[in-house]
Amino acid sequence: MTAPAESSVAFKELYDQWATLVHTVARRALGDEFEAQDVTQQVFVAAWRGRSGYRPELGNARSWLLGITRHKIADALSARARRAKLVAEAARSAPLLAVTATEGPLAQRAVERIVMQGELNRLSAVQRDVLRLAFYSDLTQVQIAERTGLPLGTVKSHVRRGLHALRDNLEPAVRT
Repeated sequence: MTAPAESSVAFKELYDQWATLVHTVARRALGDEFEAQDVTQQVFVAAWRGRSGYRPELGNARSWLLGITRHKIADALSARARRAKLVAEAARSAPLLAVTATEGPLAQRAVERIVMQGELNRLSAVQRDVLRLAFYSDLTQVQIAERTGLPLGTVKSHVRRGLHALRDNLEPAVRT
């Protein structure tokens, strides 16, 4: 048996022996099954990559893996905090795109709001304002014309062209 083959057999045994413990620690710390699965995978990837740095004289494999687990849990909690900060920032920067609690995963909605805000910002100022009045203020085209002083036909044209521009810009992202 060659050294790499021996190494992978030993690593499989390490995984078989300690994966449940690593997963349990991660699940308890994070309170989320999927994050715990991710952390468990990250721990064993890090252990495999750092296997040359393992020193049995400094501690057993269990302690070594739990040390890696603590670091990966801290990374996951930091990422969670960054996502929460991003969501809060998106809510502050786009108050017209407010989210309700029943509309799906919060992070996904935040990303969608940021994407939509970016696409709206690519439109002309008049198109952007007309679309915001139509969709976020729930005004009719007649009401928009009265509020902005634009002719009704111009409002209709801005809505139509703005929606076409949004569709054209967002459609490639939907297909991928």
